[in-house]
Amino acid sequence: MRITKAVITAAGRRQRTLPLQTLIDSDGQEKPILTILVEETLRAGIEQVCVIICPGDERAYAEAVGDYANRLTFVPQGEPLGYGHAVYCAREFVGEEPFLHLVSDHLPISHTAMGCAEDLVQVAERHACSVSAVTPSRESLLPYYGCIGGKRVSGSDRLYAVERVMEKPTPTEAEQWLVVSGLRAGHYLCFFGMHVLTPLIMEILDARLREGRQAVTLSDALDELARRERYLALESQGRRYDVGVRYGILMAQVALALAGQDRETVLSHLLELLAQRELDRG
Repeated sequence: MRITKAVITAAGRRQRTLPLQTLIDSDGQEKPILTILVEETLRAGIEQVCVIICPGDERAYAEAVGDYANRLTFVPQGEPLGYGHAVYCAREFVGEEPFLHLVSDHLPISHTAMGCAEDLVQVAERHACSVSAVTPSRESLLPYYGCIGGKRVSGSDRLYAVERVMEKPTPTEAEQWLVVSGLRAGHYLCFFGMHVLTPLIMEILDARLREGRQAVTLSDALDELARRERYLALESQGRRYDVGVRYGILMAQVALALAGQDRETVLSHLLELLAQRELDRG
């Protein structure tokens, strides 16, 4: 299985400007978040990227990515019918091929020499199945993420065979269905905001949309996917930063700076800031 296409969803009505926000990337260059995400996919070997947007946002997004625009296809989501529907809008773009999927309000930052998407794509190609990136998260974060339940794959310390998927489960639901052996107490495997998906996901989404559901979630479709074909979760070696929450962009910027070439300078400034604050308080 070779993955050459990616889909980035950016059609959330309340978050449509987030991908256009500018940060200083780890290479010291000023870039819109969308450009950082596109470069993340290209590093993973992706050749074509589809961005699902709100109608009328094509020009702003094309200008934001600059020279990468010729690799991008913009597809508007005409109606706000849910996250699953946003992914489904890319069905003609992906055709019968597996694809990498990222969300535009989550910025992945790797802790190793390999990019988060690159790591995920390589695992998916090796195992020839859908793979979702996950990260162990404390129970208090359950209201913000989709979450998986399953069993660790024999011989691997980062792979899990997915058995259940739930969107923003309650602590009671998580304790009943999503406990994974080996994790710290009170921790669950929550989505990282990055998946490699096989064409079956489009078939499942199509069936659910034809049923006339008002809002189709990707997590529900992934739960069905887990029952119909092999589906793995990969514990990412990076961290995801939700730029859509309070201070999210600030935290993402600090993380990028500490992961990049200006790390020592940024650390020095932060220490000076903290020291001065203590002096002012004293």
